Amino acid sequence: MSTETGVDDATLARDLATRAGHLLLQLRARMGHDDPDALRAAGDLHSHEFLLAELTATRPGDVVLSEEGADDLSRLDADRVWIVDPLDGTSEFGECGRTDWAVHVALWERAHDGLTAAAVALPARRTTLSTDGHFPPVPPIGMPPRLAMSRSRPPSFVGEVAARVGAVLTPIGSAGMKAMAILLGEADAYLHRGRMKEWDSAAPAAVAAAAGLHVTRLDGSPLEFNTEERLTPDLLICQQSLAEPLLAAVKDIVG
Repeated sequence: MSTETGVDDATLARDLATRAGHLLLQLRARMGHDDPDALRAAGDLHSHEFLLAELTATRPGDVVLSEEGADDLSRLDADRVWIVDPLDGTSEFGECGRTDWAVHVALWERAHDGLTAAAVALPARRTTLSTDGHFPPVPPIGMPPRLAMSRSRPPSFVGEVAARVGAVLTPIGSAGMKAMAILLGEADAYLHRGRMKEWDSAAPAAVAAAAGLHVTRLDGSPLEFNTEERLTPDLLICQQSLAEPLLAAVKDIVG
């Protein structure tokens, strides 16, 4: 969709995610890492305020669902809802030298019953991947395949799946970085079991799908967004050829 400004939704998502990322880099440079908790709090707040102000100005008729904002339940009846995570990987953002954090901007539209535009900015890598085609060709699968996993809370479930398919585990920070690592050739799959918020999953799922990756829940069913609970129960993002063996492994393990 283009508005009176002439900027389509995918271009807007990429622009806003990139600009929010620049803001976060400037904040990181200015505050330093002497007080990581203060830096993290400031990053969450300033990026949220920037994205909310820009979306209000450029898409005044839309509703915004943000991790850092109050849940406006009018979104459940709205035609267009922006689902944003102003700072995905807040913990990593507060650690000096870490690059595995992101900014997520995604648009859900009722007319399509799904996500129609999205961007994931990786500011510390000066990279933004988006549904307007700003992503590299999907690289070859690693040998052995690499499964992205949480570096701080590694679930035993992912280890069991990896063993079933002969994969190795690759610790990565934020959810957005885990998903985008597949497009960057640093991982081949990302699976998550256990509830995560929609702002964690929406933009990465949309960008991954646009790039041709497999994107579903762990039972193979489609992901849903703009739900009342704002939750993604589980998800699988992976190279297409890995989908069948990974889904089969999950079924064998969890039934």
